[in-house]
Amino acid sequence: MSNLKLNSAGGGSVTLSVPSTSSARTLTLPDLTDTVAVTNQLGLRNRIINGAMMIDQRNAGASVTVTSSSYTLDRWQATITAASKYSVQRNAGAVTPPVGFTNYLGVTSLSAYSISSGDYYALRQFIEGYNIADLAWGTTNAQPVTLSFRVYSSLTGVFGGCVRNGAGDRAYPFIYTISSANTWTTISIIVPGDTTGAWVTDNTAGIQILFGLGVGSTYSGTAGAWAAGAYLSATGATSVVGTNGATFYITGVQLEKGATATPFENRLYGTELALCQRYYEIGSAYLSAYTSLAANYPIGMLTGTNFQNTKRSSPTISVSTTASSNIYTNIGNTGNINTASFSSVGLVSTQNAFGNITITWTASAEL
Repeated sequence: MSNLKLNSAGGGSVTLSVPSTSSARTLTLPDLTDTVAVTNQLGLRNRIINGAMMIDQRNAGASVTVTSSSYTLDRWQATITAASKYSVQRNAGAVTPPVGFTNYLGVTSLSAYSISSGDYYALRQFIEGYNIADLAWGTTNAQPVTLSFRVYSSLTGVFGGCVRNGAGDRAYPFIYTISSANTWTTISIIVPGDTTGAWVTDNTAGIQILFGLGVGSTYSGTAGAWAAGAYLSATGATSVVGTNGATFYITGVQLEKGATATPFENRLYGTELALCQRYYEIGSAYLSAYTSLAANYPIGMLTGTNFQNTKRSSPTISVSTTASSNIYTNIGNTGNINTASFSSVGLVSTQNAFGNITITWTASAEL
């Protein structure tokens, strides 16, 4: 038998050669139903940012007790109804991450808290509408997605989470099982596309992905079905905050188009950092001192700073310094802030004179 050569219209070709041995060889080609799976092998599959938990601009790996709904590792918000029920830390507990990963987000319960009906404790990520527009949710052409992740807990049983729209009024609660304590378990959940509801496709919140850590009945819904409601998890899920010292670790979070879980998409560190900086960035700058200006006039002025990466929207700017000074940011003029830069930061010194001062600034355009 001769070789089989397949020619393309563009001039390229693929040659299938006859094996040199007498043993059988089988080559299975994908059928039409495999289109999404094949396409998903290409880059930029994962709609989650910082799913491998590499970036932690705010805390640089330090443990944080969650006292209000706030961001911890980049893009991951801890949402709560009462303060100090759990802490979050990158690589908490120093366990060995799953194969292929070096970091994870670690949750540690700080008490044995009894969940009431209106309580909720969860981790979540908002996905920008631009990044989910091709899913066509809210239409008859809504596409399925697959959520996959690695999870490790000191507890076993049924755990819950939710996929919901940015407005929080359409929700798909889901459950998954951790059978072995303190063991990394790979989870994969197929979520059918929602053909109703409002799903934005602009620079506001398009989808929320939530992992429940203890959610009361008011915010828990039936798993495995789309519903109108502000759910954050599934009915009957395990409460991590219900056990003092309980741990919940997660990494390798991926949300991709289609009904097939593909290998986790590892992006370069610089690429992942840039994606995070669209929503939050930390930087520093120098202010030079002026000593001959009138009293209460800003002594030292930063006239312009460019961001490393363009923001989702005009961010909120905060500045700090170790100098003994009062800081005036943007002189009350939000026109000095845009998605690419900010300007007009001044200080009023409480000292007679000072040299150059380093300020640290943050720019937040979180969803």
